[in-house]
Amino acid sequence: MTTATASTQAIVLSPSYKLPIALLVLTVPLLLVQVWAGAVVAVLGLFLLVQAATLRLQFTETDMELARGSTLVRQFPYQDWQNWRIFWSLVPVLFYFKEVNSIHFLPILFDPKALQDCLEARCPRTP
Repeated sequence: MTTATASTQAIVLSPSYKLPIALLVLTVPLLLVQVWAGAVVAVLGLFLLVQAATLRLQFTETDMELARGSTLVRQFPYQDWQNWRIFWSLVPVLFYFKEVNSIHFLPILFDPKALQDCLEARCPRTP
């Protein structure tokens, strides 16, 4: 999904529920084998499902922004980025990026192809 702002074009990624749903499906056999492990995976799956429904990742010309509804949670200026990577490209589940002073790991709760396209366009990876 794309939204236009007054001065530039911003891209808001669509949510992806694949990871939370996969965890919830995994819960069923785990509950039969190990109740505690199944319960932990179920809670994680439900947590990620709520996060996918409420969080939005937006790419502007200068920042990647994380918002909950209409509230901006955090901005990540591209100028501070040193590297990024999407783990397990066949089944993307984790997005990593490193800034000058911090490292971030995010579960893939957004369209992975659109995420990669936005990252390559706005913050090309270093080898």
